[in-house]
Amino acid sequence: MNIMSGRKKIGFILIALLYACSGGSGSGDPEPTPEPTPEPVRKEIKMLFGVQDIARATDATFEAGDKIGLYVVNYDGQQAGDLQNTGNHVNNMRFVYNSSWTPDQTIYWKDDETKADFYAYYPYSASANVSGHVFNVKADQASVDNYKASDFLLGKTPGVSPTEQAVNITLNHVFSCAQVKVEPGNGFTQAALDEAAIQVKFNHIRLAASINLATGEVEAVNEEQSIILGKNDGLYRALVVPQSISETDLLVVNVNGKDYTLKKGHTFEKNKRYTFTVKVNKTSNGINVNIGQWDDDGVDYGGVAE
Repeated sequence: MNIMSGRKKIGFILIALLYACSGGSGSGDPEPTPEPTPEPVRKEIKMLFGVQDIARATDATFEAGDKIGLYVVNYDGQQAGDLQNTGNHVNNMRFVYNSSWTPDQTIYWKDDETKADFYAYYPYSASANVSGHVFNVKADQASVDNYKASDFLLGKTPGVSPTEQAVNITLNHVFSCAQVKVEPGNGFTQAALDEAAIQVKFNHIRLAASINLATGEVEAVNEEQSIILGKNDGLYRALVVPQSISETDLLVVNVNGKDYTLKKGHTFEKNKRYTFTVKVNKTSNGINVNIGQWDDDGVDYGGVAE
């Protein structure tokens, strides 16, 4: 074989190898990188909380600094999930009010399809227990702060589909609101009562409540105590855990150091307000009491205290 012929063969081999490495396109340009698939945009969960207006010191409004706990429980298809302490889509997220509600962390819907149940309660507790959350009303509710600190609210909005709009939850009062109006009877004038030192209290009341955050069921627990009522706009009022009281010295009005006692039983129901109108009779050393339930059931709860 001559040298020239060998060189030609080598040249053809090199050309063939270069062609194979280039993929046969002849251009030598690399293949374009495919565009990555964009992740779906997640919808933020926005909240709007309202309150039913029967008992709060500020009626139907929240105040700056109020804190609410929120749970979100996703559906499995068309089946609602069960609220638990952990394992929910959102677990006890704290929202703080300052003209609007802000969560500690931004929360999102699972996707664009999955419905969810929303549970909210007030006031927020880092140690909330959904099946038996323990909350105590104050024994002395003479101050506005202690009265407000005795309020517990609970609400649920079920079956909400993913939305850009705020989810609205109305929170209802779990406890009863008891208010007492003291009026002059025989031997008293209104001026004399206005100048008198008056204290009103309920006896034999359980101050602790065990609350199921999923069902709204509430049970009065622990020992019986007394509650001192606070005065506001001419009425003495207190928030009371729902319970039934057997006949006893339920209500005591102390006027200038003298006790006037109403012996009676009563049932306090959640989210109801009761008014006790008390007429103080100096001459008979007693008081006449009429009780009107907020939702009138036609029953006269009146009685005479001595």
